[in-house]
Amino acid sequence: MSLNSKFKVSEFPSQIPNSFFNEIYKFNQEHTPEVGSLSSVEYLKQLIKLSSNNFYISCDGNIIGFMICFREGSEYNSKNYNFFSKNQSKFLYIDRIAVKEEFRRKGIGRNLYSLISVIAEDKKIPLCCEVNTVPLNQASIYFHENFGFYKVGEHSFADHSVAYFMKDYS
Repeated sequence: MSLNSKFKVSEFPSQIPNSFFNEIYKFNQEHTPEVGSLSSVEYLKQLIKLSSNNFYISCDGNIIGFMICFREGSEYNSKNYNFFSKNQSKFLYIDRIAVKEEFRRKGIGRNLYSLISVIAEDKKIPLCCEVNTVPLNQASIYFHENFGFYKVGEHSFADHSVAYFMKDYS
C-alpha cells in the first residue's frame, strides 16, 4: 500500500536539531501507554544514538508518526528488548511506533511496517516487537497478526503486561 502523496516518509536526520528531539519526545509522551513513557529528552537522545533504524512521517511539514528500531547487540537496556536478545541471535526490534490519532487507518503504520520489513527480509532476520495486553491494545494485536506476526512470549510488569510478537524472515 502506498501512502497518499501528502505524506512523506524520512529517516531521522543525521544531525538532529534539538527542536526535532523535542517534537519526537512530546509526540512519544502524548502516545503513552501505547508506547512507553520516556523520562526525558536526554533519554530519547540516548535511544536514538543506540538505535539502528528510525523513520518519521510528516504531513505539511508536521511530524504525524515515527518509528524507532534496534538491532541485536545494542546496549539498549529494555526488558522487552532483552527478551529478544535472550531468544534470538539476530533480529530487528521495533521499540516504538506512534501515529497521531487523526491520521490512523490511513496506511501510515502499515507503510512504516512495510519499510522496516524490507530491511529485515533483506538481512534475513526476524522482526520483533511487543504489544500491551494490560492495558489491552487489541487493535495493535490484530494489526500485528494480520501483518504476519505471531506471539512468542509474554511478560507481566508491575503496571502493565505485554505480549511478544515476531515475524520470521530467516
